[in-house]
Amino acid sequence: MERKYNVAVVGASGAVGEELFRVLEEVKFPIGDLLPLASANSVGIEVECQGKAYRIEELTETVFEGRNIDIAFFSAGGSISEKFAKYAVESGAVVIDNTSYFRMDPDVPLVVPEVNPEDIELWEDTGVIANPNCSTIQMVQLLKPLHDLYGIRRVDVSTYQAVSGAGKAGMEELVKQMQDFFAFKLDESEVKAFSHQIALNVIPQIDVPQPNGYTKEEMKMVNETNKIMHTDFAVSATCVRVPVLRSHSESITVTFGEGVDVSVTEAREALANFENVKVIDDLEKGEYPMPIIATDTDYTYVGRIRKDIFAENILHLWGVADQVRVGAATNAVRIAQKWIRLKEDI
Repeated sequence: MERKYNVAVVGASGAVGEELFRVLEEVKFPIGDLLPLASANSVGIEVECQGKAYRIEELTETVFEGRNIDIAFFSAGGSISEKFAKYAVESGAVVIDNTSYFRMDPDVPLVVPEVNPEDIELWEDTGVIANPNCSTIQMVQLLKPLHDLYGIRRVDVSTYQAVSGAGKAGMEELVKQMQDFFAFKLDESEVKAFSHQIALNVIPQIDVPQPNGYTKEEMKMVNETNKIMHTDFAVSATCVRVPVLRSHSESITVTFGEGVDVSVTEAREALANFENVKVIDDLEKGEYPMPIIATDTDYTYVGRIRKDIFAENILHLWGVADQVRVGAATNAVRIAQKWIRLKEDI
């Protein structure tokens, strides 16, 4: 008989929490008991997973005691993880944390299962496995096979990030502003979730400015990439919010070592053969990844793969993934699945 695992979801009423329930159901995750947790404001709300209804309970310092939770997914913000993750660990659970709080802790593995599954073995040091930034996850899934093929020296990336990256409030604000636009009152529309109007606009700032002129979001991509891939190549990012509801897009320029003569055919083949990556790349037919293709799927899509016209060792490509799934919920569940296999093999 298949062993069942007791699962807690912190942030059960949020966008990522809701997606976690969907993914757990779709992959037929071996759930014994399910404990949905959120703030007092959400207590009593019912969530459904695998044909059963569960009522959200309040996240407290003692809620994990005696519950025999095996896996606790945290998706409620860094300050919540900072305060409450230790109580889940102390109760015996492994915490899979979707916030930024633990990501750069040298003792906490930062994992994308397709790229560095071996790092999951380090979970016992702290009881925590960190889920990377959504934009980082989809990028390293494309960089890994290329690095294995040629050896990366530098990456330059510009992101086109959907409003759902800011949660439900971001999506609601875009929808409301578009409604106001068609009602000829966009100038009266509320600007709250973002620093500027997002409808009919793009905002070249995500998260707070850093002393070096980059934003916190951009520095997440810089720092997390090398931690995940165990590399030290240069990364530069420009992160932009765009008026798309769901799925992040990225324009990526990859520079390989001196003397490398990139083959587009080889690069395309390496990407196509990589786990959970799909190539859509026929410019003549107008076929390439777009948010509407990626949304509600668990793949990272790549296209517009082309060699630089001035340098033999530079490759350009375009990647798209559903950041609520691939960039958050699905990656977290895949970590849990790998963790279970590791536990059961011991």
